[in-house]
Amino acid sequence: MKIKPFGVEIWMNEFETQCKYNLAETCVASLTVEQLLNISGKGNTILDELLPMKLTYGEIEGSSRLRDNICGLYESQKRDNIVVTHGAIGANALVHETMISPGDHVISICPTYQQHYSIPESFGAKLDILWLRPENDFLPDLEELGRILRPNTKLVVLNNPNNPTGALLMGANLEEFVAVVRTSGAYILCDEVYRGTNQVGNGFAPAMADIYEKGISVSSMSKVFSLAGIRLGWIAAPREVLEAVSIRRDYNTISVGMIDDYFASLALENKEQIIGRSQKITRGNLKILDDWVSKEHSISYKKPQAGTTALLKYDFNIPSRDFCIQLLRETGVMFTPGSVMEMEGWLRIGYANSPEVLSQGLNLVSNFLAQMGSR
Repeated sequence: MKIKPFGVEIWMNEFETQCKYNLAETCVASLTVEQLLNISGKGNTILDELLPMKLTYGEIEGSSRLRDNICGLYESQKRDNIVVTHGAIGANALVHETMISPGDHVISICPTYQQHYSIPESFGAKLDILWLRPENDFLPDLEELGRILRPNTKLVVLNNPNNPTGALLMGANLEEFVAVVRTSGAYILCDEVYRGTNQVGNGFAPAMADIYEKGISVSSMSKVFSLAGIRLGWIAAPREVLEAVSIRRDYNTISVGMIDDYFASLALENKEQIIGRSQKITRGNLKILDDWVSKEHSISYKKPQAGTTALLKYDFNIPSRDFCIQLLRETGVMFTPGSVMEMEGWLRIGYANSPEVLSQGLNLVSNFLAQMGSR
């Protein structure tokens, strides 16, 4: 099996340790262990629970405690509809590996996380791309979806809220998307790692596993829960899907780490405080970003409706990779070039770091843009 190099991950691996202001980061500002323990009220008692813990394999599908807590993020999911994985990246890979065989027809949106089109392609799927375009606010064109959908389409892949655009599909648009796909009987894999970051309301869009009988929802502790370091995600899906997934999961996972499982449970049992913190950061920081964009004549964007990232359109005749390397070397600010996401001419910014890092970084970018305009 041959697969394309993972553009975003290669970029991050190459440059992330070289920046002072990481505006390529996609997680809401990470929690420390101390912060998590303070939020959960475990600061003085944590060792009483950890020291007796035997570091063996945990429950294969994830602990009952953890899976029950994950169910609390959904409307209709039960423990048997949840399986725990090594991050959302592991969950996505398992679903693709389970669902896709050579010759199967798959539709993926783009731009999105590269897993969702490169993995099916590497398995020999017949892949159609449903492009998200700025003139449609980076939302799927449902007429185009209907044209490329086939009676034998196996899987339609969505990322909602979307990375990198921050577009959000919900309400009537989401229902219509599901209705179109339902006509073919295809499964929908929805990568929902940014679910909980909507800019209005309670922050949560409906989960695909709750609203579609063939819906598969994937999420993790990394983004809205600010715990990427525990590398824990999950799949919420019909039981028959999880039974098929588990056959492959036995070959590469067995179980997640018991301490990771424990900390994820702790966080989910205090989810209101953690989600509240994340929404305060994402909503406040988007205001900072929006004000900045409005003052920069060489930058434009479609304002995100959710998530932690936005695509910035720049007005200079320079490849996005060259732009980002030059920006990093001259200012210490790190963006992600659109070229690694099939979006040349754009830049991805992650705006969920601390407000201080975002503001200071954007000020340096303004100086850089002014210099670019005078060259």
